[in-house]
Amino acid sequence: MTRVGEAGSARAREGVEARVPGSGRRSGAARLAGAALPAVSLVGAGVFLWPFLGAGLPAASATTAFALGTAAALAGVELAAGRLDTRRLALLAALSAIDAAARAVVVTGIGGFSPIFLLILCGGYVYGAEYGFLLGATSMLVSALVTGGLGPWLPYQLFAVGWVGAAAGLAGRGRTGRPTRRDVVVLAAVGVVTGYAFGAAMDVWNWTFYQASPGLGFHPGMPPAEALSHFARFYVVTSIVYDTFRAVGNAVMVAALGAPVLVALARLRARLQVSVDDPVPG
Repeated sequence: MTRVGEAGSARAREGVEARVPGSGRRSGAARLAGAALPAVSLVGAGVFLWPFLGAGLPAASATTAFALGTAAALAGVELAAGRLDTRRLALLAALSAIDAAARAVVVTGIGGFSPIFLLILCGGYVYGAEYGFLLGATSMLVSALVTGGLGPWLPYQLFAVGWVGAAAGLAGRGRTGRPTRRDVVVLAAVGVVTGYAFGAAMDVWNWTFYQASPGLGFHPGMPPAEALSHFARFYVVTSIVYDTFRAVGNAVMVAALGAPVLVALARLRARLQVSVDDPVPG
């Protein structure tokens, strides 16, 4: 009886796939989707590690095109897999627009603090790492267009802010139902860690233009160990206090506003969720 039931269920699933246009293609894309974000992150890491390999930064135009193309490729995989449908895409655009407006009001922030990270952290925590990465990258891109912040630093910002959303998504993986106080505490901790991590990542770009001090500055052709030592001293001297404002600010924002934002996003997730149940075999 068990084998007959399993066979009937398998035929039922095959029948559903046969009747749903593109279901076979989507299942194949879904298998690729799990590897898309690690691949994107590996590419981004290569951009940031470039100066530690004895070379300067690559050309700004090439890096910008590379970053935009990589983010677009991730979005394409998510669309093909069915995890980024039109409704979630519309939500992504709306959240990015809100973030860009918030950053336009407080573009310089207080120290390293910026309000742009709240929705990125909450959105990634509720909707997953891939969605969080795309939300971070698109928020920064829209913000750059609104504030006129287009420059050679933009591709590094796209990756760095995208990783903030991805980290929140990894922290929230497997969490379902109504967000609790535990979720707020976890997300606040993620905000602290990513506040420092974002600053350190962006300092790689800043550091390559700082060559005044022989003990801190960057020079093309430096051995990797020496480059890492110089960068560590550069970060401690120039940025750790600045980044502390961001880390603490992220935690305060999440503690104060995280609960209602998480609840609202979780309700939207439930409404946007679409599932296809297999028919019960007769």
